[in-house]
Amino acid sequence: MTDFAERRRMMVDTQIRPSDVTKFPIIEAMLAVPREAFVADAQREAAYADNNIDIAPGRVLLEPRTLAKMLDAIDVQPDELVLDVACGMGYSTAVVARVAQMVIGVEADESLASEAQDQLSAVSADNAIVHTGALAEGAAEHGPYDVIMVQGGVETMPEALLNQLKNGGRIIAIFMSGALGEVKIGYKSADQISWRLAFNAGAPVLPGFEAAKEFAL
Repeated sequence: MTDFAERRRMMVDTQIRPSDVTKFPIIEAMLAVPREAFVADAQREAAYADNNIDIAPGRVLLEPRTLAKMLDAIDVQPDELVLDVACGMGYSTAVVARVAQMVIGVEADESLASEAQDQLSAVSADNAIVHTGALAEGAAEHGPYDVIMVQGGVETMPEALLNQLKNGGRIIAIFMSGALGEVKIGYKSADQISWRLAFNAGAPVLPGFEAAKEFAL
């Protein structure tokens, strides 16, 4: 029988800590949440690999290093409300739930959303819920949010999400340009967003986050 707890320790020791993620709440969360419970049964053995895992057409579970570095960069506090966009089967939401006051996961795929809610209940993430709806529309009825995390690639950020972020809040996403991606943090002040580069990573561009196509005559 696979010792998944040992694999979690190895993930933290070989992928997370070497990436300069040392905040104890993040380390504790990634040691505590069973990543193998948030992927399809056929992928459980690969749950702790250092790469993105396909969870649906055009959708991935971000590699552990990327999620940990995003959490480190965005610095979620215990009293903050977080919107976790494109939560998939709920792994990122479960991790964030251990460092935030409350997390709202957003998932457009009804089967993924249902699985996410079931798994969040199974790991006693009582401060997390899953909202089923278009990713680009967020979940305005639960906001505004202190932090918004986007669990996938973006080419452009929908205004609907930016409007759900509090002034003084932060948003983080992987901005893709072709095959290259940069994780950027947006800081909102006076209803304006200023973006700063955090680190490099990559992921497929999410539905609703594509840049408008330009047509040349």
